[in-house]
This record gives sequence, structure tokens and C-alpha cells, in this order.
Amino acid sequence: MSTAESQLEELFIAKLQELKYQYRSDIRDRAALEANFREKFEALNRVRLTDSEFERLLEGIVTADVFSAARTLREINSYTRDDGTPLNYTLVNIKD
Repeated sequence: MSTAESQLEELFIAKLQELKYQYRSDIRDRAALEANFREKFEALNRVRLTDSEFERLLEGIVTADVFSAARTLREINSYTRDDGTPLNYTLVNIKD
């Protein structure tokens, strides 16, 4: 990374922190990002997913379509677990 690019990145991170975003230096790759997402998802929805359920969940919510992603973020979504039981979930806590 060039000096100008690293300075721009540092300024961007500082601006996000001013806006109350939390910098997570421990999230450096996709695996760490997915582990963090899984932890937050399970806590928000009070559920424990199996590895295969989590993989299917990711396949269902990750999309390049901005409109579809926005709809998924703001709505209560449904999902069928491995044992056939339904799970209604949300990706964002809109109450708090």
C-alpha cells in the first residue's frame, strides 16, 4: 500500500470512528468477518446455527443486488433450519 493510500485509509477510519463506528483491528480477513457476523447474528436472534445452516444463511443473504440487500436488511426474514423448523430472523436491530 502506498503512503498516500495508507494515509487515506487512516483518515477514513478516523472519520468513521468520529461517527461512532468501532474499529475492529482483529477483523483482517473474510473468515474473521464471518465469525464476527455469526456471533452477532446468533446473539441478536437468540439462536445457535449449525455450520451448514450458517453457510446456507450466508448464501441466501449475500448478494450484489443493492435493492435485494436493502430489503433483506430492513425486513424480518424466514429461513428453514436443517431439522425443518422455521426461523424468523432479522439482520439489524431496528428497536435499539
